[in-house]
Amino acid sequence: MWCVPPRRRHQLPTGSLAIDDLSVDPVTSVCDLGVYLDSDMSMDTHLSQLISSCFGVLRQICCIRRSLPCSSLATLMAAFIVSKVDYCNVVLVGLPKRDLDRLQSVINAAARLRTGARRYDYVTLLLKDLHWLWVPERITYKLCVLVYNCLHGSAPRYLQEVIQPVAEVTSRRRLRPSSSSALLVPVT
Repeated sequence: MWCVPPRRRHQLPTGSLAIDDLSVDPVTSVCDLGVYLDSDMSMDTHLSQLISSCFGVLRQICCIRRSLPCSSLATLMAAFIVSKVDYCNVVLVGLPKRDLDRLQSVINAAARLRTGARRYDYVTLLLKDLHWLWVPERITYKLCVLVYNCLHGSAPRYLQEVIQPVAEVTSRRRLRPSSSSALLVPVT
């Protein structure tokens, strides 16, 4: 997969790449651990696949919701919708609001189906009653939990090594922020 910004895509080679006896064709997106990565890192393919999958499950649940008790409906929503939206959602940090709004539409539809609300009912009160966070808040919460686990030794070693408090960096000890709980952001 070639990763370039959209304005430079025309510069990419379109032919296959020969490695030993193999011929490798370039692709515009790849799937790794259930997350689709685009060649321009826009996450459009991932969002489209995720939203399509969630709405497909919602349509199936909608067909059988009248024959389900409320607790079973809640379990289905948590297992098939909320867990899909929350899976690897940290990779969505920094996406534009319009992209996150597409994902929020899944949560809104799930909340309406779960509570039996109509399509055009306001969803804010429904989300509060269900104790569900908005998509940007879900992403922030997941990121905060990940950083907390890194700082307290519960995360994998390779993540713990990336997160460093400013106070522990020798070149920054004499700076004013070294007494705070600020973290050093690695250059990527």
